[in-house]
Amino acid sequence: MPPASSQSARSLVLVFGEDEFAVKQRAKEQFEQWSRESGGLSDEVIDGSVTNADQALTALRQLHEALQTLPFFGPTKVVWLRDCNFLGVDDRVSTSQAVTEALGQLVETLKAFAWDGRVRLLVSAGKVDKRRSFYKTFDKLGTLEPLAGWSASDRDWAQQAELWARREFRARGKEIEESALAALVQAVGPQARLMANEVEKLCLYVGDRPHITAADVATICTRNKTARAFALGDALGDRNLPELLQRLDEELWGVQLDRAKSEIGLVHGLISKVRAMILAREMVREGWVRADANYGRFKEQLERLPADQLPADKRFNPQALHPFVLHRALQQSRNYTTAELVRAMQTLLECHRRLVSRNLEESLVLQQALTRIVGLPERPARAA
Repeated sequence: MPPASSQSARSLVLVFGEDEFAVKQRAKEQFEQWSRESGGLSDEVIDGSVTNADQALTALRQLHEALQTLPFFGPTKVVWLRDCNFLGVDDRVSTSQAVTEALGQLVETLKAFAWDGRVRLLVSAGKVDKRRSFYKTFDKLGTLEPLAGWSASDRDWAQQAELWARREFRARGKEIEESALAALVQAVGPQARLMANEVEKLCLYVGDRPHITAADVATICTRNKTARAFALGDALGDRNLPELLQRLDEELWGVQLDRAKSEIGLVHGLISKVRAMILAREMVREGWVRADANYGRFKEQLERLPADQLPADKRFNPQALHPFVLHRALQQSRNYTTAELVRAMQTLLECHRRLVSRNLEESLVLQQALTRIVGLPERPARAA
């Protein structure tokens, strides 16, 4: 027989985190795995999503009873306290004295319980106060599975999202092109629930067709708020003046409704777009990447960039950008000459100065700057 600590670690699991979708999915996977092993005849699921202290006390009482009842059929019984929302620190229910005392009694039960494999306990929750004895007991006796989810502040969130989405597509018998997958991730952003919805929509859209293309993503997928913010820069990169001015109007309207936005912020985003196109052109000039590389090959080439020749400042380091963003910038850089991109940067910097230092109509300043940048091409688009 394995030692008690090892047995309890396999029988006592707390899945928690602020990513509600990821927590629910992982907890469901764990419950189904345990249920297959136990036969599922004696398993119990207790709803831990409550709105007041009385409901929380009822859930804890049911949990006590479930733990004390050994399996009637099969060797193992699985108990799942699902979607528990009273383990946090700042809500009215979790700070209730009655709930706090009941959780303390549960902790004592868990400590004294014989975790010999006949009963398994799974708890899934959102926020969990790590200072409480409940968390510390799971940390000591059981297994903790924190799920923070994807965050835009994490450099590798896009890679995590791509791996997750590809796995979901393959589970449904589908394959997705590299460029289509990158476009999907950029459109959805670091939102697991929305990503799951878009994966399902794409699979339904293509029907029996096994391959998903970039055209499918462009046709059917919803662009979230973050992705829509890139539309202005994409229109600039595409050198499409009517589209660019339309997107500018939309963004300026958004500035009026959202205090977190500003005209200066729009200029910064456009500067980042032009800088990305210049970086892409320079990488081609240095021979680090091929101008005609498809997305898959381009990603491979990025991984082989000479680190000792890259700037430390992330604004000028191509590896600090998502490969899809940089590949898109490389494609769009063909719409401008190098001289035009340099002048575009100067025009945007002058636009920034005018917006900051003078009491001018912001929309007019931005329209003039963008019209000056896009204008008419000096020479054929493919010229350097």
